[in-house]
Amino acid sequence: MRPKRRRVGIIIKTAEELAAMREAGRIVAVTLAALREAVKPGVTTAQLDVIAEEMAHRQGAVPSFKGYRGYPASLCASLNQEVVHGIPNPRRVLHEGDIISLDYGVIYKGLQGDGAITVPVGKVSDLARRLMDVTQHALGEGIAQVRPNNRLSDIGHAIQAYVEGEGFSVVRQYVGHGIGRSMHEEPNVPNFGVAGRGPLLKPGMVFALEPMVNVGTYETAVLEDGWTVVTEDGSLSAHFEHTVAVTADGPVVLTLP
Repeated sequence: MRPKRRRVGIIIKTAEELAAMREAGRIVAVTLAALREAVKPGVTTAQLDVIAEEMAHRQGAVPSFKGYRGYPASLCASLNQEVVHGIPNPRRVLHEGDIISLDYGVIYKGLQGDGAITVPVGKVSDLARRLMDVTQHALGEGIAQVRPNNRLSDIGHAIQAYVEGEGFSVVRQYVGHGIGRSMHEEPNVPNFGVAGRGPLLKPGMVFALEPMVNVGTYETAVLEDGWTVVTEDGSLSAHFEHTVAVTADGPVVLTLP
């Protein structure tokens, strides 16, 4: 008999749902790995989008982003000062020294996986490299808090404390989220805040954690395309994301190969 879903604001996933989300996460992971290898000077962001869409279909999945609230592509490809939601474009060519954030999701058997990486294009500056390292490490700090009986705000507090301790800033206007049959479920998962607040974490909850970290101010703006988010001061930004389940034994990252 299939277990009933417990609805307590945050949806508790069944074992069957978690298994499908693990497969969705695996597809996200292997696609992001392929995109990392494809990132080179001279490649366009539209070419990366083609890879992302084709890999989803080849593995029995559907890209989550394409058509979502009108978004026109399967991949978000955000360069340098772009924080998130950069639209792939055949005229957007990668150049040596750029950094590019690749955000990608798929639906597999009705369940979602969502992940992001930031990748150097050829040789990048020491500052860009450190920004990427700090952002990726900050994601790990957040994941470590995804444990039963921790509070939701413990995640964001850990991310913010680490990032600001390294001299960077955490974006406030865009946050992580619950995920399952819908890409965005309750709750919002900020990458900042005071520890010890919000709902208790329970096994079966699943969150997309995604610190967005800027070299300068945390303030952002949206370009005229209505999608692309940029740093207000033009400074570099990096973005890493994993889909993470709460289990009795602690966090399980679903977006791993």
